Amino acid sequence: MKIELNNNKVFFNKDGLKKEIHPFWLRERVNGDNFVDKATQQRLFDPTELEQNIEIHKVNLLDGFLEVTFGDGVFAKLSTQDILKEFSKNNFVKFIERIEWDSTFKDFKIFEFKENFFEKKEMYDALINFYEYGFIIFKKVPTKNNFLINFANSIGSVRRTNFGEYFNVKSKPKPNDLAYTSLPLAPHTDNPYRNPVPCIQILHCIENGVKGGSSTLVDGFTVSEKLKREFPKYYKILSEVKVRFKFIDQSVVLEDWAEMIKLDEEGKFKQVRFSPRLDFVPFMEKKKLALYYSARKKISEFYNSDKQRIQFKLSPGDLLMMDNYRLLHGRTTYNPDEGNRFLQGCYIDYDSTEGKLKHLKRKFNL
Repeated sequence: MKIELNNNKVFFNKDGLKKEIHPFWLRERVNGDNFVDKATQQRLFDPTELEQNIEIHKVNLLDGFLEVTFGDGVFAKLSTQDILKEFSKNNFVKFIERIEWDSTFKDFKIFEFKENFFEKKEMYDALINFYEYGFIIFKKVPTKNNFLINFANSIGSVRRTNFGEYFNVKSKPKPNDLAYTSLPLAPHTDNPYRNPVPCIQILHCIENGVKGGSSTLVDGFTVSEKLKREFPKYYKILSEVKVRFKFIDQSVVLEDWAEMIKLDEEGKFKQVRFSPRLDFVPFMEKKKLALYYSARKKISEFYNSDKQRIQFKLSPGDLLMMDNYRLLHGRTTYNPDEGNRFLQGCYIDYDSTEGKLKHLKRKFNL
């Protein structure tokens, strides 16, 4: 990719395909001290108030900069590198490659919480690891005074739900969710009935004095790719048919329609929603419905297979951060008479981790 000039016109050339850059597009990117606040990068002018027929009177390429004088008398010195970044849509977070894993994945990285951890390069490394594998574990995170909220807000901001700003995962009488019992939990994604679904879940272990109660994780991305390879018809119908996910308790009714495997605009994996106790398949022609039920049963077999699951026990101070669009999580059964098992949880969204990651990349010039 490169910038080229011809007769006071600016062109973007990629692989021999040349397109002119509109003068107004360049004009609204003028970034001198009188035009942009340096601290926030917000414009000090409103581009909608400019005349749209702005022309370029003079232009020059010099030492990696595009020097432009516009018809309204404004002069700009624009970095060609910054211009090319915009054309490449260089959101580096999007291009972090997901790494598939299954039950053989044992030596996953564990990060130790330290003072000022959120501004250290180690936090950058942890977030990169999170995007690669869909989860990370932090050790020695303070357990007093709901530090979970401090942790979450130091990355971004907490996404409040009907369960509150945060929720306490422990066995209790008359629960409004099976998470608040000692029963085993099969692999599932949280809040599939929400629009949008919370992107990231954080679970912080406060106490764990029982023999059971181990945490389990399954990589929904790995399973989806496996289904795509081995059962393409199942993959197709699960990525096309929207089902209704619904949650009801005494104070709220929540529901949303979505595919169990959601693809992005390029047809690539974006999200899984799986919670068999909460999904309702729509009426379809009998043959198609039979195919759908077979597909759902197969993907459930994959999700619940020992070959796909990793299992570990959280200790007090351990904090698990997981991608709720990618991973399914669960729990083994435990006996509450043996002691206390107490985890605190909350949700944050992708812009939290993306914003933090981009900030740390800039800070450490990575």
